[in-house]
Formats: sequence, structure tokens, C-alpha cells
Amino acid sequence: MKLIRFKDEKHPERIINAVDCNDGTALPIAGSVFNAIEPMDEPIPFTPENLIAPLNPTAILAIGRNYEAHATEQGKKPPERPMLFMKNISATTGPFDDIIIPKCCQKIDQTDFEGELAIVIGKPARDVTAENAFDYILGFTVANDVSARWWQKEAGGGQFCRGKSFDTFCPLGPAVITTDEIADPQSLNIEAKLNGETMQASNTRHMIFSVAQLVAFLSQGTTLVPGTVILTGTPSGVGFARKPPVFLHDGDVVEVTVEKIGTLRNRVVAA
Repeated sequence: MKLIRFKDEKHPERIINAVDCNDGTALPIAGSVFNAIEPMDEPIPFTPENLIAPLNPTAILAIGRNYEAHATEQGKKPPERPMLFMKNISATTGPFDDIIIPKCCQKIDQTDFEGELAIVIGKPARDVTAENAFDYILGFTVANDVSARWWQKEAGGGQFCRGKSFDTFCPLGPAVITTDEIADPQSLNIEAKLNGETMQASNTRHMIFSVAQLVAFLSQGTTLVPGTVILTGTPSGVGFARKPPVFLHDGDVVEVTVEKIGTLRNRVVAA
């Protein structure tokens, strides 16, 4: 099932949760996607331009260095345990919305892209095992963990979250694909393009810690509430690790694609 959210063309202030029918119309959902999903009978037309992030996350947990090649390009050893940081939920933005580089990030060339597979938790999960992790996952979406590198490494007091949490620094979408349509999340191609040029190209089978392992690890003694989004890490090819480095600038277009889920396409705008 493909779960989307969009703004109603006739009533722009109205946001609709829906099941995408793939023909320019969608069936609205009665209630929340975290309860029993009950599509209504009357479809509503929508356009890609009206799509917004497929959910408002209740939390955004993110994993660093979860691809060995990405750890290596940073001169780091692959971690022995998942490396966790968090992003402010207000960083969430839509699949085709602009990424805004704030003025505080413009004095130094630093804004970077990170294409990722994202997990969406569907029901409260605590002390989950890897074997039953999928019982707690609603589905998967695409994410771009946009990062201000100077704020991440120099100005954050040793913590990543400041450089990861500026407004619009977490595009999500275009849909949440439920687990029944993703037989194996560890076999998905993932790609990021900058102005049409491929910068990242990998497969989720190269993740050090699998989807199931991440849910089990993060839920130890901690309740993952419905709507929690887990960014599973980015493969190699990010801008700051290139020689010379490649950062985002006003007018750039970033596209992140995860097989079977969809593509984010975000223009970069300097505030």
C-alpha cells in the first residue's frame, strides 16, 4: 500500500491522508494511518506538486556510518554498534519542497546531501527483537539527511544534531510504502543525484546494521512511538568526502531515489 499526504486543491488549508491509486487520484483515509486503514469510496484528484511529507514524524532518529564505504571515505572505522543522533522534527519537509540554506550556514561552504532509506514505526515498540521487528514497522520512505557540516563538526559541541536540524533539512516522501510491498528492505538500490549527476549509488544490502537490527537496538529500554522515523544511514559519495568537496548551492537540484519507494526532488535555495 502506498500512503501519501497532499493538500486539497479546492481547500488548500486541508491536508488529506490517502492511499495513492497511481492514476492522479487517491482514496482518502478515515482516521490515522497508525490505526486500521479504512479508505473511503470517493477518490480525490491530486498532483505531485500538492504532495507533502507523508507523515509528521513524532521523532527522527538517525544512524551514522552504517555503510562501510561511507565510514571509510571519512577515514573512520566501521562502528561496532549503531551510531545514533537525532534531527529536530521541524526539519521535515516535503518530497518536492525547497531545501532552504539558512543565512547562518552561508558564511562557510558546508551544506551537504545524504540519501537514505527511512523506516516508519507503526505501533509502540519497546524491547523488540530483530526477529519480530517487522511487526512494529508501518513501512518505508525516502529521506535526505541534509547536513551543515561546520555546524555538525565544529559548532555543535561534539553532537551532530545541531548541524542536521535546520528547517527543511529532512525531506521525506514521496510516499510511505507499507511492509507488505517491500519483501526485503535489504535489497533496495539507493541513489542520489546532484543536478543530474549521480553522486551516490549503492544498495541497502551494504548496510552494516540491518533494518531489523536497528529497530531492535533502538527499542532497548526505549519506546519507539508510532510515527518515529529512523534514517538508516547513507552510502558513500557524500559531498564533503569528495576531492574537491561538493556542497549544495542556490539553484542546485538534489534527487534521492530508493527502489520500489520513489524519488525526492528538491531545489536548493539560499535564504
